[in-house]
Amino acid sequence: MVKGLLRFIIAVIFILSGFVKAVDLVGFSFKMEEYFAPSVFNMPFLEKFALLFSVIVVVLELFLGFMLLLKLKLKFTLSALIALCIFFGFLTFYSAYFNVVTDCGCFGDAVKFTPWQSFIKDIVLLIGLIIVFMLYRKEFRKKDEYSSTGTKKSSGKFRYALLGLFSVIMIYIMAQGIMHEPLIDFRDYKIGTNMKNEKEKINKSPSEYKTFYSLKNQKTGEVLKVNQDDYIKETKYWAEGSPWKIEEGKNESVLTKEGYQSEIVKFKIEDPTGMDLTDEIINAPKAILVFSYHPKEVPSDLIQKIEAKVNAQKGALIYGVSTDPNTFKTIKNAMMDGTAIKTIARSNPFVLVLEKGEIVDKQPTKDYVK
Repeated sequence: MVKGLLRFIIAVIFILSGFVKAVDLVGFSFKMEEYFAPSVFNMPFLEKFALLFSVIVVVLELFLGFMLLLKLKLKFTLSALIALCIFFGFLTFYSAYFNVVTDCGCFGDAVKFTPWQSFIKDIVLLIGLIIVFMLYRKEFRKKDEYSSTGTKKSSGKFRYALLGLFSVIMIYIMAQGIMHEPLIDFRDYKIGTNMKNEKEKINKSPSEYKTFYSLKNQKTGEVLKVNQDDYIKETKYWAEGSPWKIEEGKNESVLTKEGYQSEIVKFKIEDPTGMDLTDEIINAPKAILVFSYHPKEVPSDLIQKIEAKVNAQKGALIYGVSTDPNTFKTIKNAMMDGTAIKTIARSNPFVLVLEKGEIVDKQPTKDYVK
């Protein structure tokens, strides 16, 4: 009873984790690119394979999790999941210890984990898998119960049929997310979101931070961490002749109050001169934004098609938003951080339509111009 329940819980966790990434594989590939970046593992040559690696990871999570749920090839399944957990544990520990990737993307955009929370989750899963492995070890010596004749053979065929059906459904969901848009959108930029309202919520409840200074006593060599308020109050730290000096480059900004959380806090669009266009866009009766996070990779004929399509939309405010001020030729160019664009756009280029700040449509350009 206990081992069956534990097996069920772990299997469901892996299936859910794989599912939320499967619906948005492109988004998960962006997270993989962060791990390959120079600031993390310094393997930029692997960035072009990020989507492939994402597919492999998600397939392993989904199908091994479902096989564990159905109790198929139990020794192999548990061994593979333990190896997968060790791999994830290494990644999340590295991210947490060196503070290089702030969100592992373990549950996509559905549930956010801090790096240390992700690491703890992986360790708990690893311990659970080892316990299940030990509880079922006696069954590993038995002949595969689904290879014998009779009822068990029929039961085995049924479970493999379920695995096949599950595979077909997951492949469709993954293909939909890669070629078009995720079937289920867990992002803050989903259709129906009112950007104006979100901005107001962020402004009403902002996150608060305090600066902690690293002070070193020039006489004794003692080092202290002092927050900005205490530093101002205590004259001994800054009065003339004080032995305490601020160590350059070692100050820290610490979150003291978490405000309203939304990725829309990063929605800031500027013209090529640096003028903020955000308010103009979210207050317009209708705004059409064409995003590109890798503008040099977009074919010129596709840019011409999308420009012709959006220019035909009379009365709309139109901007081409990218990381290059010369991307678009017949619509006004605007600038946005590439990482922020990837939060909105899952294809390159991508179209977002707003009406009075509300997202009413979003499509890959190849679908929009059809």
